[in-house]
Amino acid sequence: MMTEQQINEFKPAEVSVVFEEEQNRSAAYVDNRLIGECEFSVSDAVWTIFHTGVRPAFEGKGIAKKLLLKVIEKAREKKVKIVPQCSYAEKVMKKTAEYQDVL
Repeated sequence: MMTEQQINEFKPAEVSVVFEEEQNRSAAYVDNRLIGECEFSVSDAVWTIFHTGVRPAFEGKGIAKKLLLKVIEKAREKKVKIVPQCSYAEKVMKKTAEYQDVL
C-alpha cells in the first residue's frame, strides 16, 4: 500500500492504463494496484460506458481521461460506437470534436 507521502508525490506517468476486454473495461494500476476504471456494457456493435472512476487519492491527475481514451481507442479499432451514460464520459465526449466518430 502506498503511503500518504507517496500518493502526494505521485506522477501520472507511473500509471499503467490497460484494456481488459474480458472485463469490459479499461483499468489504471499503480504498483499492480487498481486505482481506477472505465466500465462499459456490450450490445451488438455498441459499448455503453456506465462508470468511470478513480480512487479519491488519485483524483485530479488526468487518470479518468486516460481511462476513457483507452476505451475510445479500442472502440475505433473494433469499429464500434460508444454511448456515454456516465456523466464524466458524456461531458468529455460530447464537447470534444475528435471523439464524435465513435458516438
